[in-house]
Amino acid sequence: MNNIKITQLPSGIKVISEKITQVKSFSLGFWFNVGSRNENETNNGISHFLEHMFFKGTKKRSAKKIAEDIESLGGYLNAFTSKEHTCFYGRGLAQHIEQTFEVLADMIQYSVFNPVEIEKESRVVIDELYDIEDSPDELIFDKFESNVFAGNTLGMPIIGTEKNLRSFTQKDLKGFVKDHYTFKNFYIVASGNVSHNKLLKLAEKYITKEMISTYEDKRELKLLPASDLFVEKETQQVHYIIGRPTYGTRDKKRIAVNILSQILGEGSSSRLFQKIREENGIAYQINSFLNSFYDISTFGVYLSTNENSVYKAQSLIFEEIEKIKSKKVSEKELDRAKEYLIGNMLLSLESTTNRMLRIAQSMIYFNKVKSVEETIKKIHSVTSQEIREISNEIFDTSEKFPHGTLTRVILSPKNLLLQLVA
Repeated sequence: MNNIKITQLPSGIKVISEKITQVKSFSLGFWFNVGSRNENETNNGISHFLEHMFFKGTKKRSAKKIAEDIESLGGYLNAFTSKEHTCFYGRGLAQHIEQTFEVLADMIQYSVFNPVEIEKESRVVIDELYDIEDSPDELIFDKFESNVFAGNTLGMPIIGTEKNLRSFTQKDLKGFVKDHYTFKNFYIVASGNVSHNKLLKLAEKYITKEMISTYEDKRELKLLPASDLFVEKETQQVHYIIGRPTYGTRDKKRIAVNILSQILGEGSSSRLFQKIREENGIAYQINSFLNSFYDISTFGVYLSTNENSVYKAQSLIFEEIEKIKSKKVSEKELDRAKEYLIGNMLLSLESTTNRMLRIAQSMIYFNKVKSVEETIKKIHSVTSQEIREISNEIFDTSEKFPHGTLTRVILSPKNLLLQLVA
């Protein structure tokens, strides 16, 4: 951990760097602890829309100039928005870090949000929304989270609604930036052949705008009882999720849930893949998932299959759930899941961008950089008894609702929905 340095500037900005001398490049991220969870119904989608608009021109750069200033150096610039944070990041050769830093700083401080560009980009993002609507394997996850988090901002889609996207104005964008893009929400994170002292000097040199707000975010969460959701969609396949909310990123039990997910449905050797695809041949896509937020996660199983096989697939999923609840997993299977999880993590860390992402998320969620060794130790400490206990806790079918605490979301043509609902 000696190669990781953390400094909080007098302004409140946190600067975190990891020096890797054996590479010739860097990954630099400007992170803001704001996402769609910080929105409301009338401005849902504004965080993601802003992510686009920050690339559309500043007081001294056009959109084309922003791209040229990075790509002419062999670098790369991009961004993403999640429900809880937004990241603008660049990659490049070590000698070009100042140029990349300056471009990112210019974008996040001095974007003009030209009304003409707002109108054009709204059409682009609406096309992106339509792409999601046309991708049932993506749309169903939005529907699932909107159902399990109904009544909470966490349930709103990151991309927002067409109505909102058509209505955003320059005033709306500037107001949201003023409230949320602040020093206290701002993390500058770099991994690669970087100098921490140089990053501090760059921050002092290029972060010149006052980014202070008295606005206070409230990320409240109140869950409703589980309920099924049936979505009519003209598709060739039936798309199906069964799952529920569970422990968030900061909860110690989340690692056990992650291992449970590996055993149940992640990878070709998992129980569900072997049972449903290999033994019965009734689904091309079948996997479990764990999507984590600060205080909660969603955990479940997704599959797509034909309408004649959906009932059988559902029955087989419940059979595997009952098995993992009633009988402890073997040490061999548990060790395989742990090694799969650790191996994927270590392989991902061969990328400076992934390292930068991991460091930033660790700082945002834990206010420290958790070492890889610490994470591996926690993974190894999980026992088969814990997996059994967590399975019985998550897959509780003792309540009056037909599937206990589990929620089903089924996306399919109308004729089949009528059968499923009946």
